[in-house]
This record gives sequence, structure tokens and C-alpha cells, in this order.
Amino acid sequence: MRHVKQRGGPAHMQGFTLIEVLIALAIVAIALGAVLRAIGALGSNVETARTRLLALWSADNVLSQITIAQQWPETGRSTAFCPEGGYRFVCRQTVTQVGNPPVRQIEVRVYASAASADVLADTLTVVQNAARR
Repeated sequence: MRHVKQRGGPAHMQGFTLIEVLIALAIVAIALGAVLRAIGALGSNVETARTRLLALWSADNVLSQITIAQQWPETGRSTAFCPEGGYRFVCRQTVTQVGNPPVRQIEVRVYASAASADVLADTLTVVQNAARR
């Protein structure tokens, strides 16, 4: 604050009015609210990315088990639990015949639960019948 002397009158103090201070506080509050909201959204996105990564690992594990077993998969659909990292995912596996008889396509879709319709991960591979090579 500074003292300003008006012409011919006493010195008056100048500063911020109550309205100006309240407006400044409102602007700061709005800015802090936006920052907190952005931080919350970032945390949510990290959890979604983690869940999807673990679901992808779970699908890869199912395909690896099929490859390691070296058994010719039967065509059709099956559902099984495929837990990973504390999550109890549900894997739905679809085996279809590809044009060439010793080749089959395997698709694994991972869901958060048996009732869920949202696919968290989807992997696809092709296997060849080792006995018919």
C-alpha cells in the first residue's frame, strides 16, 4: 500500500478492495480444482492401463500353455478363469479350422468377469498340427 496525497486533501490509502480479493480467491480455487481433477484422471488411467496389461499377459499365458502342451486343440469355444496379478479374469478361447487342415486359429479374449461384455485383451495365434508335418 502506498500513501497518495490528493490535491488539497489528506493522504488516502490505496489497496485491493474486498471484491478484488474474492475474485482472485475464486480464480485460484478454480485452478486448484482443475489440477486435482487432472491428477484424479491420471490415476484412473494408470489403473486401466495396468488392468489391460495384466489381461494381455493372461491371454499370452493361455496361448503359451497351448503351444507348450503340443496337443492339437479341438475346434469350438471354451471358457476358463485365468487369474493374473490379483485379478480373476475370465478367458474365452475360440478354436477354428483354417483352410489348410493341419492349421488351426486360436483366439483368446479376456474379460474382467464372466458377466462382463467389455474385452480387456484379445490375442490371436495360428498353430500347426505337429503330428501331420
